[in-house]
Amino acid sequence: MTAALDADVLIAGGGPIGLATALELHARGLTAVVLEPREGTIDKACGEGLMPGALAALSRLGVDPAGHPLRGIRYQDARRAVTHRYRSAAGRGVRRTVLHEALRSRAAEVGIETRHERVDEITQHDDAVVVGTLRARWLIGADGLHSTVRAVSGLDRPARESTRGARRFGLRQHFAVAPWSDLVEVTYLPAAELYVTPVDEGTVGVAVLAPRPLDLTTAIEQAPALRERLAGADEASSLRGAGPLRQRTLARTSGRVALVGDASGYVDALTGEGLRVGLAQAQVLAECLAVGSLARYERAWARSTRDFRVLTAGLLAAATSPARGLIVPTARALPSVFGAVVERLAR
Repeated sequence: MTAALDADVLIAGGGPIGLATALELHARGLTAVVLEPREGTIDKACGEGLMPGALAALSRLGVDPAGHPLRGIRYQDARRAVTHRYRSAAGRGVRRTVLHEALRSRAAEVGIETRHERVDEITQHDDAVVVGTLRARWLIGADGLHSTVRAVSGLDRPARESTRGARRFGLRQHFAVAPWSDLVEVTYLPAAELYVTPVDEGTVGVAVLAPRPLDLTTAIEQAPALRERLAGADEASSLRGAGPLRQRTLARTSGRVALVGDASGYVDALTGEGLRVGLAQAQVLAECLAVGSLARYERAWARSTRDFRVLTAGLLAAATSPARGLIVPTARALPSVFGAVVERLAR
């Protein structure tokens, strides 16, 4: 006799991608229980710029978080700048806490259960997976860069020794100052990138990406125009960090376990498409499980993320090479190419 199931799917991780995956499953008639040890609204160090495609994906799930319109991307260095404005819909700068609360509210509205439990051990059977006292047909790891599900399932691919010294990290903090632009501004410093994202009418988020050691104050000091705009502004949040950003996986599935979002592998935050990619993965994974075929997910994952991974990896290779100083001049010299890349990432 087969033991009763507590749900069709258990989801480890109650962040935005975990909740979005639960909503995608619910829309297809599958039951999901979200397992998240942290209570309340969860913050995270991230750029907080939602591409137009990410907003469309959230809207399809019934989620419309408040924020500040984003109408394009600006790349700049000490001497040059190039701007591309989205050709169709705008994006939106949204504080991570606002986004998470909007997704939590929507999940609660449709009746998705969240339990404050940690996933440390997984037991797989031919017809089910067991986590603690819970039994389901599948388990999804949506537990972030340092995914426990990924490690326990044997899907981690360790970083190569040759790349350990080049590992990149991120820091983010908010400042109480009215946005001066409706663009995400990316400033290329000699060894780091600064991101400025307006998130509401009185707040901007500032993030820095670089290998260690990295310091947000030092990075801002290297960008005189930004330093001047933030002069005297109060800090509107505590400093948060994330990394190392590069996470590699052997595969995205193992038995009845699947990975989604950052847990499934991550290149870098350079292009700011992380949430858009995670939402695309959540959709294709839900489609696979709705027809009872987790085996389809590996190919669907690769197809849904290919352009993003290729573009990000290419830009990262340039940013960590002697050609770093040519990124902004090249984008300025080839605005149509720069615009095409931005539009592709915005979809």
